[in-house]
Amino acid sequence: MRSPDVQQLGMFSYVSVEDRVPPDHPIRKLRILVDAILGELDELLAARYAAGGRPSIPPERILRASLLQVVYSVRSERLLMEQLNYNLLFRWFVGLNIDDPVWDHSTFSFNRQRLFDELIAQHFFEHTVLLARLRDLVSDEHFSVDGTLLEAWASHKSFRPKDDDEGNGDDFRGHKRSNETHASTTDPDARLIRKGQGKEAKLSYLANSLMENRHGLIIGVDVRHASGTGERDGALDLLTAAGVRRGATLGADKGYDTQDFVAALRAREIVPHIARNTGNGRRSAVPRAVASTRGYGISQKVRKRIEQGFGWIKTIGGLRKLPMVGLAAVRGWVTWTFAAYNLIRLGGIGEWWEPSPT
Repeated sequence: MRSPDVQQLGMFSYVSVEDRVPPDHPIRKLRILVDAILGELDELLAARYAAGGRPSIPPERILRASLLQVVYSVRSERLLMEQLNYNLLFRWFVGLNIDDPVWDHSTFSFNRQRLFDELIAQHFFEHTVLLARLRDLVSDEHFSVDGTLLEAWASHKSFRPKDDDEGNGDDFRGHKRSNETHASTTDPDARLIRKGQGKEAKLSYLANSLMENRHGLIIGVDVRHASGTGERDGALDLLTAAGVRRGATLGADKGYDTQDFVAALRAREIVPHIARNTGNGRRSAVPRAVASTRGYGISQKVRKRIEQGFGWIKTIGGLRKLPMVGLAAVRGWVTWTFAAYNLIRLGGIGEWWEPSPT
């Protein structure tokens, strides 16, 4: 008797791609979540395409493929297309049949560049948060914030004086360089900054994230020019964008323990669960009465989970060194990568994606 998943086509038997994906594979549940989000973005995606002209790659397939690139750590579009050529799991997730031709990597890159931007990434990310809220997985009272530097796709040799008309910026030894007088010719939006005392300065961007403390989901992402005050400025912007209400708590490391930042939190009636910085005779801006509470101790333990998000986007998501240039492009791709992190985190909470950041 013929198997029901096989169709007879002349002398050959044809097995659909879906039939080759194990029914208990976690990517099936991931696609259900992704398709639910893409369904909500139909109008936004349709507006990016003209009614006439040559047919383009369907936007849903571009975004599904881009999500696979992040989740499975595929480092380039060329390798992504190679995977789509022979990986039936990838084909099914994207929506390709077993005999559908795979696009040239340059065609895919061109179509994604035309479709994908910061707005698409932000809407997709917000829907991952909405999915979590609908499942009552997001805290409305307790949050943590942190920032990290992401190395730009630019070398030190590209960091030249802004008035260097003769192109003599290669030899920078012994010369003082700053972001006020110099800029990268490869990525003008990147800024030269060091992570801490004794660390080498690198051309970088600053990524900030806001985490809810119940399940460690990221509910806000901010990417900006790297600066000394960028983490604190970004944190306040994230609180505003997320609509964090008075009475909430915010956990953070010692870098946020400044008089101005704590005063800004208290003006919003947000309780500063910030690690007290009392080294070298320094006076902490966090009141002892706050630091002595049980909730403060819990926040200080939970806030460290935010580092898992940064670790995931750098290792699995491939953002240890950014693969694009320009603040708008970087902001879009970092937000997209955090959206992928949230989906995998949801899989970990639901115990259907393993391994998962926990």
